[in-house]
Amino acid sequence: MQIVVNDEVHEVSAKTLAALIDELGYSGARIATAMDGSFVPVPSRGNTLLRDGARIEIVAPMQGG
Repeated sequence: MQIVVNDEVHEVSAKTLAALIDELGYSGARIATAMDGSFVPVPSRGNTLLRDGARIEIVAPMQGG
C-alpha cells in the first residue's frame, strides 16, 4: 500500500503503525508519531491499522538551547 511519511510517498507492506516503524528502520528510536493529524502514543501503535493513503508523521525530539 502507499502511504505518506513526513511528506514523502512510501510503498510499504506494514499493516500497523508499529510494523511501519520497524519497516522504516525506526525501531528502538525515541520518536513521536501521528496519523492523519492525530497523535498516536507508543502503546497504541500496535493496534493502529494503516490504510492506503494514510499520512504519517514521525518526529524525533530535539535537544538544545
